[in-house]
Amino acid sequence: MRSFYHYALTYRGKKEPDDKGRLADWMFYDHEFPKQSADYHEISNYLEWNSPFTNALSVFDELWDAYKLNDLE
Repeated sequence: MRSFYHYALTYRGKKEPDDKGRLADWMFYDHEFPKQSADYHEISNYLEWNSPFTNALSVFDELWDAYKLNDLE
């Protein structure tokens, strides 16, 4: 199972980034982000304390749901 971070990186590099891309770019540049984690609570807690933009937590929840669905396939 790959980490959430590696899943989220698939949203990076868009010409016109949306919120998912913005979060993925921020995670890439944040050296303290728990990059090896696949634990919802660890990542959610980190984002609560270090949120890069207003709706980052709701974007994270959307990405997390897609991440878990992708893991089941």
